[in-house]
Amino acid sequence: MNFLSVAAKAIAGRIRRWLQPSLVRRLLFAQIAVAGLLWSATLAFFFYDSNRLPELVRYDRVFQSIMACAQNLAFDPARQQQTLKAFDMALQETSSDFKSDQDRAPVLQVWQQGRLIYNSTPSAPLMHTQMPGRVEQVRAGERVWRARSMTSPLLDTRVLLAEPDVLRLNFTIEHRSYYLLPLAISLPFIVFPAWLSVMLALRPWRQVTKETAERGPADLSPLTFEPPHKELQPLVNGINGLLRSVRDRASRERGLIADAANELRTPLDAMRVNVEALKAQTADAGQRELMANVLRSNDRAARLVGQLQQLMRSDEMPRDAMPATLAFDELVQDRIRLVDSLARARGIALEFARDEAAPVPVHGERESLISMVSNLVENAIKYSPDGGTVKVRVGREASEAVLQVTDQGPGIPPALRERVFDRFFRNPDQTQSGSGLGLAIVRSVLEKHGGRIALSDGDGGRGLCATVWLPSSG
Repeated sequence: MNFLSVAAKAIAGRIRRWLQPSLVRRLLFAQIAVAGLLWSATLAFFFYDSNRLPELVRYDRVFQSIMACAQNLAFDPARQQQTLKAFDMALQETSSDFKSDQDRAPVLQVWQQGRLIYNSTPSAPLMHTQMPGRVEQVRAGERVWRARSMTSPLLDTRVLLAEPDVLRLNFTIEHRSYYLLPLAISLPFIVFPAWLSVMLALRPWRQVTKETAERGPADLSPLTFEPPHKELQPLVNGINGLLRSVRDRASRERGLIADAANELRTPLDAMRVNVEALKAQTADAGQRELMANVLRSNDRAARLVGQLQQLMRSDEMPRDAMPATLAFDELVQDRIRLVDSLARARGIALEFARDEAAPVPVHGERESLISMVSNLVENAIKYSPDGGTVKVRVGREASEAVLQVTDQGPGIPPALRERVFDRFFRNPDQTQSGSGLGLAIVRSVLEKHGGRIALSDGDGGRGLCATVWLPSSG
């Protein structure tokens, strides 16, 4: 019983594996089906052609050769019979398809001066055609034959060749190139069906490829396509395992950075309070200058900690976490009011323009969009010279909301305009201090919202113009 149970389980397992969809089996069946259909069509054509005009009776030279033998040896009947018999045997060899079946073998009949002098098959009835030179259907006895005859006035010689009315093919290299000709004809027709069968069989592969290609760099969720094919399952499981590992590692790194940023904020705040207290208590100019430098360093460190926290929040925001429709123009205008004091401290004029009176709505997460706008405007103020101008424009292009921030700073060389979006990368020629996270935060927010950004020269080729496009919900 145990042996039977194990054998039954093994057979059931084999059946399940065989019934499971397989790309290899699908490809094999597709190739066999296409090749079978192509070869069937080719055979059907040759069957039709052979039946329309039988191979043996279509050549005039065969008849002429038989007539020459019968006429030249008419005065030597013995040699005439031997020669016609040899010729008949040669025809039988040529018709190799029927040489083992005398009932279906071709018939040669020769008349001379109104008398039958040769009949290759004694059991075959005598046959006559109505019009010499044409293939005709002749009923003789209980059978139908495809027959053709040719005559000569010399000695009143008539030669008739007949074949049973059946479909026949003779594939030989010498005889109409039936061996090579089909290959040469079908070669160009094999390439496309083979390609088509492969494309049809590999459609599940293309589904996996399409879903993988449509993924953004921040989308590490498992693939939604679950193939039933046993060849694709290990691939998809491997991809999902890799995505899971990368997602877990990135999550741990973000958690570590977020925790470190939160822990750093408290000692930085305490340091600032203590340094400000010491600065207020001392009257020594040198010490006050040193403490002012410490406070400026503290500000840069605090700004870096704040940007790290913004970056972590933008990375953690899922793509589908966009809960509200916002008036993008009002959001930008509010941020400009908040940084206006920073611009006035350096004599920088902030100009805000709106292309149209109607609101510009976008569907997104408010805090991350505020972070994006703040980084763009603050960077423009930071890198603009004292007394310069920063222009901020909000508008709409087709179905997208547009934000354009233009400054009069040193700009960014075209070769570095893609690299500045990398985290912690800064222009080597830049003299202003910074962390290299501002534009990285901007791109991260835009990726989550399905937007994009482009950097170009400012007005008159001076400064930098950052243009942002976001899908509009209006």
